[in-house]
Order: sequence, then structure tokens, then C-alpha cells
Amino acid sequence: MQNPKNCHENVWILSGTSDGPAIVNKLLKLNYVVFVSVVTYKASKSYAKNPKLHIITGKLNDISEIISFIEKNKINFVIDATHPFALIISKNLNEACRKIKKPLLAFERKSEIKSFKNFYYIKDLKDISKESLVNKNILLAIGSRLLNETANYYSTCGANVFTRVLPTHESIAKAFGSCIKNSNIAIFEPSKKKGDVLEKKLCEYWKIDLILCRDSGSYAQINWEEIVYESDMKLFIVKRPKLKNINPSVFFDYDNLINELNRKN
Repeated sequence: MQNPKNCHENVWILSGTSDGPAIVNKLLKLNYVVFVSVVTYKASKSYAKNPKLHIITGKLNDISEIISFIEKNKINFVIDATHPFALIISKNLNEACRKIKKPLLAFERKSEIKSFKNFYYIKDLKDISKESLVNKNILLAIGSRLLNETANYYSTCGANVFTRVLPTHESIAKAFGSCIKNSNIAIFEPSKKKGDVLEKKLCEYWKIDLILCRDSGSYAQINWEEIVYESDMKLFIVKRPKLKNINPSVFFDYDNLINELNRKN
């Protein structure tokens, strides 16, 4: 029988592949039983096998589904480490945990606003000035959910639209189902090493003038920033929403997050 002092409770974390594995490994070392929700099977492969780790693949549709999962699996703590722009799931998690009075902690990557001459921060995907778009080559690195709508807008503004999407079934289907020419679509994972990255080659090949991305704090954003900093291109970065800040327990450091969890436990 386990010593009660060493028996930790069930934690449910919703995350992708950037922060999730690091947080999960720390939780497992502290003997928590961890449930991880990821969207795709490919994302689940980023997590090491462990008898105390349970991986759930697929999207959660609504608040009632979240509450059902928490109650069925006797979840004691929930961690929202989803993408900064995953507004729907973050909102639903907040509402579900509030209804059943379960502790919710949120993790966000730090947003480091840079003030270089060719970096521009905008509030919305369609906030680039129309006058600067005519006959310009714009690369959309914004994910696939709003890709067609955004591409349509910039095509109407007179720009030549290109995109880079992730190699997932959903992203590929939405890209080739959009108004963007097939020859203007690139499919690959963001480079995780510095230097002569594939993104730079792509911009040179397509003769890109403008890049549009989101303030996600991801490898992709870091790559775009480094490429643009050394070029004549312009980078437009959509500021991240503040939804997670409606939850008072937002952390930007793994250890601070875990320490707060331990304190509550």
C-alpha cells in the first residue's frame, strides 16, 4: 500500500507537443496520475509511455463533455496548456471547472514583444493596410482554421497569397480546399534548429514580401522573426487574445505551475 504522503491526485492536462511533454514529465516524477488530451494521434507520440500516463486523442465538443470527463476520471486538477489562440477550448474549460468547482491552472508561453523596424503588431488577421498589399506576395502562417477566410480577404486586396501549413489531415484538407493556388501551398513542420532553416528557403523561392503569423511563442514564430530581421520583408504578428487571463492562475514557467499545483494538493 502506498504511503498517503506519496500518493498524488489525478491531473488532466490539455496541451499540444511544445509544452505538454515537459509539464507531463515533471508531474509523473512527482507521482501524479496524469491524463493528457491531444487533438491528433501524431501529437500523442510525443509523450513517453508510462503506467501513470493516460493519453486521450480527439476534440472535446462542449462544456458537458468536459464535465463528464472530469467526473468519470475523478480529476482533481485541470491544466490548460493549449495554444494561446485556442479560444473555444479555453473558454469551455473555464466554464466547466467553475460549474463543478474544480481547480484550473493555465500555462502560457511568454510573449516577448520585439520592436524592430520591420515587425508590426496587429489586433486582427485582417489588419494589414490594404494600400501595402497590391501585387505583394504574402505568406500566411496562421494555421488552417481561418485560412480560407483570411486568404480570400488578402486576395481581394490584390495580394498574391501563399501559405505554410502543418502536415496533418485537417490542415492539408483545409489548405487545398481554400482559394489559395495549389502551387502556393507548402506543407512541413516548423524547423526547430537555428540557422539555414527551410522557412527561409521557402521565402526566397516564393519571393515573399510580407509574412502574417500569430503571437504563439512557438518555434514557427521564432523562425519567422529571425528570417525577417535579416531581410527586407515585413512581419505582421497578430497579438494573442487575453482569454486565459480570466483565470487568475496563469503561469509562464513550468516550475511555478508545478509548485502551485503541489501547494493546492
